[in-house]
Amino acid sequence: MTTSRRPEVDPGPENPDVRPLLGETQLSTLRRYGVEHRVVDGEVLFTDGDRTYDLIVVLEGGVEIVEHRGQPDEVVIITYGPREFLGEISLLTGQSVYLSAIATSDGRVLRIPSGQVKVIMSEEPDLSELILRAFLLRHSRLTNLGSGPVLVGSRFDADTRRLLEVFARNRLSSRWLELEGSSEAESLIRELHVPVSELPIVILPGGSLLRNPTSLALLDSLGLAQAPTEDLSEVCDLLVVGGGPAGLAAAVYGASEGLTTTLAEGTALGGQAGTSTRIENYLGFPAGLSGEELAARAVLQAQKFGVRVKLGTNAVALSSSGGLHRVQFDDGETVTANSVIIATGARYNRLPLNRLSDFEGVGVYYAATQMEAKACSGGPVVVVGGGNSAGQAAMYLARRCTDVRIAIRGESLASSMSRYLIDQIEQHPQIQVSPQTEVIGLIGEQNLEGVELRDNASQEFSTVPVCGLFVFIGANPCTGWLGGQLAEDDHGFLLTGTDVPLNHPERGDAVPLVLETSRPGIFCVGDARSRSIKRVATAIGEGSMAVRLVFDRVETTGLAVADPERVDV
Repeated sequence: MTTSRRPEVDPGPENPDVRPLLGETQLSTLRRYGVEHRVVDGEVLFTDGDRTYDLIVVLEGGVEIVEHRGQPDEVVIITYGPREFLGEISLLTGQSVYLSAIATSDGRVLRIPSGQVKVIMSEEPDLSELILRAFLLRHSRLTNLGSGPVLVGSRFDADTRRLLEVFARNRLSSRWLELEGSSEAESLIRELHVPVSELPIVILPGGSLLRNPTSLALLDSLGLAQAPTEDLSEVCDLLVVGGGPAGLAAAVYGASEGLTTTLAEGTALGGQAGTSTRIENYLGFPAGLSGEELAARAVLQAQKFGVRVKLGTNAVALSSSGGLHRVQFDDGETVTANSVIIATGARYNRLPLNRLSDFEGVGVYYAATQMEAKACSGGPVVVVGGGNSAGQAAMYLARRCTDVRIAIRGESLASSMSRYLIDQIEQHPQIQVSPQTEVIGLIGEQNLEGVELRDNASQEFSTVPVCGLFVFIGANPCTGWLGGQLAEDDHGFLLTGTDVPLNHPERGDAVPLVLETSRPGIFCVGDARSRSIKRVATAIGEGSMAVRLVFDRVETTGLAVADPERVDV
């Protein structure tokens, strides 16, 4: 095979952790989990469209990673040599393959099945750290390159913006061809004979085509979710609704305590925290960690303890009878559980601006991940909000954007942001804070070109050019699906513990436990809970504590397992 015929991608500055060399001890450990194979020049080890692939360690020879194999635009992403391993985070998440691996010479490789890779991640701490870091860094580089599925659709179409959010929130590497002004998009839909009325479309690795898929159908096609084939009548011990840090913690600790556990999440595991680029005040990580890394580690633990994950489906109704609770989902499945932990979180409020919906997802954003930063790279942006999420977003965006302005209605950041973030922002030359300032208008036709600001102290108006507006203001709880059955505060957040009114009809004679709602056996943790502290560490603590309270509640009703099987975490 002649690699010179293929153009190669310039990946930019390379971190050594992207392609670490394995030592003899590490190779010896990995050999226990895999099988050696001889390969010949040109042999395809896995290809785009495959449902899964092995972790491959190169022992002799070389292997190249290729995008669009066999197509006119085929490119080599990277080439690996002896003592290096292939793969990225999709190997752990179960996402279907969107690149190909081809041997560049005769040689030998070690193949480790994906199931064994998860065993390695659980039982080999040193290798786990090395592999996970390499996978995350590689995924970041592939996201920059726009590898993976291709979305074709109009920026003005609500379904296009919905699919963009699915890709972004699930941290999926992808490429968007905007219908307006893109000759490539127009040529592609003509070639595929797709009428504009059937857009948006998603072209999957391997060539499959999805026409305006539902979020669940898209995740299912990528191997990240599975539509139910039948209504499961079996009762699980614990149902966790919501897959942010609080929900993930509850699922991991519930399963580790021997409870049959189902975790349901509508958009993406990791929640809003999963989109955070750097969490620096979480205990045990002095250098900080990204939301993606936190979510990836938590998901690995959930898989280790046997949590059943329902991704891409939203809860739509709750009912209870005879000590059992039933949650209906929009995919048609109803899950019955002895106990329920609600961790559905909250969504950031929207600014009351004309034409806001025209730019949401394509100029106005509610998260600052690698994908949003890439879209705004090299231009100025405005961040609205004074909490930690806004501060973390500003620091991350300042790496790529020429100017970052934080607009807050208050006089300073001190009342709502952690001191460590304030210090970093004050010292950063590309970030400026505009106190007592509101965004009152959006400027632009096809693209967001600027925002109108009002200084509430001087009542002066100004126009600021931007390529992105990032909104992190307040939040509304995602509790509407409960239909008001559980006690709420004036803003819709669920009341728990002693905050539940004495005269609430659901409460009866039972005294609610600390995180228990007005209905015995149903708990609430994280941002959906009234008076919760909006910090990742707090959410994780509440999720794990709620599991202990689940046991306390079922003990009082006589349904508890006398001595539940426990697994050390």
